[in-house]
Amino acid sequence: QDQCGGTISIGCRRVHLEFAVLIPPSNQDRSKANMSEPTVADTRRLNSKPQDLTDAYGPPSNFLEIDVYDPQTIGVGRNRFTTYEVRMRTNLPIFKLKESCVRRRYSDFEWLKNELERDSKIVVPPLPGKALKRQLPFRGDEGIFEESFIEERRVGLEQFINRIAGHPLAQNERCLHMFLQEESIDRSYIPGKVRQYPSDAETRSAHHRPLLAWLPVLSSAHDKATLPQPQCLGHQ
Repeated sequence: QDQCGGTISIGCRRVHLEFAVLIPPSNQDRSKANMSEPTVADTRRLNSKPQDLTDAYGPPSNFLEIDVYDPQTIGVGRNRFTTYEVRMRTNLPIFKLKESCVRRRYSDFEWLKNELERDSKIVVPPLPGKALKRQLPFRGDEGIFEESFIEERRVGLEQFINRIAGHPLAQNERCLHMFLQEESIDRSYIPGKVRQYPSDAETRSAHHRPLLAWLPVLSSAHDKATLPQPQCLGHQ
């Protein structure tokens, strides 16, 4: 018997046996086999940075929250109307005030919608209807001053202003900033774009600059330097 085969005798019969020699595959053969096999994506979880308390409970990187609430009806007769409190909280650099609270009536929302349709390139969402039938005389109810209707309108106005203020193009319009952050609306204003204000991080960085960076040129008349006063960001 040799490596390739042999003959043995079993009783009176001769049986021919063949043997195969197993030769281990070479490295080149292994690489060819690996190339022919489909690639399987690695689904192992990546090692992520553990989240600390600051990341878990701190404010989000960018947020804009606008609430319309606390409706109040004032006046009598034809001079009667309802105002809503519009409160905004944000950390977007485009807004000068990070917190503001103003009172607006339905006609102010109409003014904002008309200004955006005229000056911006966005599709302005619709306002809740004016409910003209509710304004007819000799009705047996309060009409547009019923609590259920006021609440329904409040929800619609809140949805409207959040959709508007969340649009990047609308955030550059002066009319939106005036509506959200000015105590009164100047309807004779000049339309235009709003520049981006420095973020909180940039403001903190500016406060930590060396003192010499803030010193202006000394006055020759009084030989005194006046340091710049911090800008008041609160809404009076």
